[in-house]
Amino acid sequence: MSRPFRFAVNMLSGGTSAEWREKCRRAEALGYDVILVPDHLGMPAPFPSLVAAAEVTERPRVGTFVLNAGFWNPALLAREVASTDQLTGGRLELGLGAGYVRAEHERAGLPFGSPRERVDHLERTVTELTRLLADPEHCPAAAQAPRVPLLLGGNGNRVLRLAARHADIAAFTGAAADATGETRLITPDALAERVAAYQGFAAGRTGPAELNYLVHLVMPGADRRAKVREHLANAPGLTEDDLLAHPALLTGTVKDMAEQLRGHRERYGFTYFTVLEPALEDFAPVIEELRG
Repeated sequence: MSRPFRFAVNMLSGGTSAEWREKCRRAEALGYDVILVPDHLGMPAPFPSLVAAAEVTERPRVGTFVLNAGFWNPALLAREVASTDQLTGGRLELGLGAGYVRAEHERAGLPFGSPRERVDHLERTVTELTRLLADPEHCPAAAQAPRVPLLLGGNGNRVLRLAARHADIAAFTGAAADATGETRLITPDALAERVAAYQGFAAGRTGPAELNYLVHLVMPGADRRAKVREHLANAPGLTEDDLLAHPALLTGTVKDMAEQLRGHRERYGFTYFTVLEPALEDFAPVIEELRG
């Protein structure tokens, strides 16, 4: 039996304290299950933003989507995670990734390793973080036991294997990054192959992970093809039909988009969908439709 749907919004901008708190209250009122914050320079700092979000909401969980492991030392990260979990009343979900934007590492004065080196660091971080947070002597202690739920995101085999071993939530973007950090959508068939690869790596798990997908654009409108054509130039190598079938783009009426998500659950197994902050309002009626 499929898991129930969950829906998250990834907040990309901060603003004043009052503006941030109002956005978080609005996300809760619209039915979102999780309020997320990314980890990019020029955007809000994740952990204080999540604490503030939890203070003004009651129901949504809060999380990182996703932390750039290259920015973090595991011991310092364990302190941040445990403190944030306590201050949010055990509502934290921790998302981690290998990092993909060279320019951000350069601005931060941090090395930007090869793909292998970045995944090596991600694996060390996951292993050490798990050890530290499971240690009954670790101070501060997280509120959730045996640990904070872990989301790992990526497309390559090594990250998918790591997610299969350790993650409570495996996240997919349907895009691949080049050496500069520029990302391009892969085809729906290629995405299905990546999910199948993950499922193969996860065959020995005692229980299945939740599968997350990041929706890039939500485009309401009666003419789905017209909406897709507006973005065809930004998806080299993909056809109009590819974009119509791609979970990265939701188009059409509310009922159309709800049906697309049901189809993506059937094809890929995705039950946890994240939208970006600009879609906060446009996506809310789809949540209501799927729960109605």
